[in-house]
Order: sequence, then structure tokens, then C-alpha cells
Amino acid sequence: MKEIAKNVYQLALMPRNSINCYIIDNILIDAGIRSSANRIAKAIKNHPIKKHVLTHAHADHQGCSSVICQQLNVPLITSESEQAVMESGRITQEYPNQRHFISRFQQKFWAGPAHPVSQTIKEGDQIGSFVVIETPGHSKGHLSFFRESDRVLIVGDALVNMNLLTTSVGLRQPPDLFTSDKNQNIESIKKIHALNPRILCFGHGPVLVNNGDLDRFMERL
Repeated sequence: MKEIAKNVYQLALMPRNSINCYIIDNILIDAGIRSSANRIAKAIKNHPIKKHVLTHAHADHQGCSSVICQQLNVPLITSESEQAVMESGRITQEYPNQRHFISRFQQKFWAGPAHPVSQTIKEGDQIGSFVVIETPGHSKGHLSFFRESDRVLIVGDALVNMNLLTTSVGLRQPPDLFTSDKNQNIESIKKIHALNPRILCFGHGPVLVNNGDLDRFMERL
């Protein structure tokens, strides 16, 4: 567990920060893959988690959401679009190619079971000290979370900070294989850039202290 900013903690669930979840104001953001449950449980034992929120309901973000919510007796919160995915259990249903072997692998081995969503959230709602930012494209109901006071952004997968094959660090668009609408996601990246975040916390890749990196990425984009 690594403290990123006031009441913001990163939990790297896989080597080289390849899958991350976060705690903000005692709210768990995302929950890795199905096998992440023990690691998350140990990490959060000193944090009185009161809610569990998903950036989106892909297999590497909701993997142990059901287990965590049942163990801690906390509500699960998503966007309205992600609610349908989470409650169906068909986690890869939005992937452009559901029959790709990686998609099938994720559904079989990474995805957690369906779980009821207690509340849906939208643009402008509050999650702790963070405001909800709708950033669709990677998934239809993808959310990010921004705290203006110190400009910390929980990005989710609207952007990633590593090559998921080589694990080399660097800002990238999320992989096409898992992105439902690439053009819409580009618009969400522009929206993120307009926030001028100082610290970016990704679902995949190390946390980035933004010293012009996002500007340079936008120029390439």
C-alpha cells in the first residue's frame, strides 16, 4: 500500500503496477481480478472501508468486487451502464471481440461473479472528496474521479501508463481489444487533459506526477 496524496492510497495487485486499485477517503476504487481478494483484504484491514466503487466493470477491475462487498458488508456503486454489466456476470460483453482467446480467458479466470449494485452515480456526483467525471469509450459507462483541491485524478482505464504486453512505462490509449469505442475514448482523454491533473492514478501502470507528460501525449495523439 502506497500513500499517493492525502487519504489516497495505491494498492498494486500485480508486478510492475500492471493492475492497481485505490483507496480514497476509505472508499475502495476497483478490485482487480478474481484472485486479488486475499491481497486486497490484507491491505485494507486497517482502513474502515465504507463503500466500493468501480471505474468500470471489466474483469481486471471487478474481479473480487462481490467477495469484498460480502465480506465487508459494503454497497457496490457503479455508473448506470456498468450496473447492467456487473449484475449480468457477462463481464466481457462490451469487448469488441468477445470470442478472442484473451476475452474468453478473462471471463473464465479473471472475472468475478455478478453482484447487485446498490447505487449508480453520474457526472458531478461526489465520491468522498472527489467528483465523478464521466469518461466513456473504454467502456460505455467508464468513470474517473477528480479532486480539484490537489488535482488528483483516478483515471481508471481511459488512459494507461504502461504497455500491457511489455510492461514498459509510458502513457498510452487503452488496448483496442478491450475498448468499446476508441473515438469516444479519445474525447474522454481530451476531457481529462482539460482538467489539468497534477497526479494521475491509473488502473494499469505507475502513478504519474504530471510535469508536462500529458501535454506531450496529447501532441502525439
